[in-house]
Amino acid sequence: MARGMTWYYCGMPRAIWTGAISFGLVTVPVKLYSAVNRKTVRFHQLSGKTGARVAQKRVDPQNDEEVPYENIVKGYELAPDRYVVVEPQELDALQPEKTRAIEIEDFVELDQIDPIFYDHPYYLAPGPGGAKPYRLLLEAMRETGKVAIARVVIRAKEQLVAIRPMGEVLGMATMLFADEILPPDRLEELPAADGAKANKREVEIAKQLVGSLASDFKPDKYRDTYREQVLELIERKAHGEKIAVQPPPEEVRAPAPDLMSALKASLDAVRTQGAEAAGDGAAKASRPKTQARKAARKAAAKKPAAKKAASRAPAKR
Repeated sequence: MARGMTWYYCGMPRAIWTGAISFGLVTVPVKLYSAVNRKTVRFHQLSGKTGARVAQKRVDPQNDEEVPYENIVKGYELAPDRYVVVEPQELDALQPEKTRAIEIEDFVELDQIDPIFYDHPYYLAPGPGGAKPYRLLLEAMRETGKVAIARVVIRAKEQLVAIRPMGEVLGMATMLFADEILPPDRLEELPAADGAKANKREVEIAKQLVGSLASDFKPDKYRDTYREQVLELIERKAHGEKIAVQPPPEEVRAPAPDLMSALKASLDAVRTQGAEAAGDGAAKASRPKTQARKAARKAAAKKPAAKKAASRAPAKR
């Protein structure tokens, strides 16, 4: 957190939805809480001349007049400047039934769900009188290793969700529908499978490199350094400090090493750092592995340059 920055305490999280999980004839009263608190830095648009906040208005481009909110209608674009107008009552007739039930349809294995389907995470807490069935469902899912796939209507929109045990609480994540996921084979830049095959030696060294960088996932290890720097910049400017913006240094691109040289240099750099960390104690052991990657890139860039220099050197007589 930036030094001296003021943070506002928002109190305990509030339930944003109440209802019940339904599976078979069992009903589990629950309350829904958001599981995230996004830390994005938000800026307002100001006038560069007066410093006043800029107001956004809805203007009809044909007459440059502001359109009152009550005169705004919804239109779906069929082609440029061609729309189908849909009335609010027509949309209301199509809205899903407003129920308070999370209807479980299937129980599946967790590893069968690709993470690309997950959208927004929530927590489910037991509602009044729901402590026992809540605990029953949590324990049953934990012991069977299953994830519940269900449907629920939140804010007039039907959501596909996945429910799973997360410690002593049930977690729920909204999911994307299958037709919302773009298949990767639609990417134009994908190389042909037969034109980018790695040989056995390259695969073995790559596996060793992966193994040397392997560790346990520790979420607290990763921080949004850009957001922290932005907050620090804001604080410094708020205290009247003048900020000198330095021009970015010119990037000198080294010749790209061949794949095998890059793999070997990367592996050597990681092993060297591991040896240094073991010899120098915990202080050096805690250094981030990005230093090893930088060293690997430098070492890999030097190898082709050394080869070129050797080829240009006159032969000894």
